[in-house]
Amino acid sequence: MRLKPILALALCALLPGAAAAQAVPDAAAAQMLAGPCANCHGPDGHSPGAIPSIAGLPADEAREKLLVFRDGSAPATVMTRLMKGYDEAQIGALAAWFAEVNP
Repeated sequence: MRLKPILALALCALLPGAAAAQAVPDAAAAQMLAGPCANCHGPDGHSPGAIPSIAGLPADEAREKLLVFRDGSAPATVMTRLMKGYDEAQIGALAAWFAEVNP
């Protein structure tokens, strides 16, 4: 049955890292990558509740935190699973984008 390979390819295309592995995203692409972040951290990283805001966080600090989540060396509920879908360039672009958003 050919449906399974087609379905697998379609699902891979939806993963954040599948489309542009190691390509440095521009600001617009970084903003698109940041879309899932809004679910918990609020629009543009401005949290409406108990989850920390990430808007305006220095890029180096944000990058290190995201890498720690991706590597699984920091306790987290969702962040570890989410960050596994991003490569180094995408994580750097996310960190830079959130650093530029007004806190």
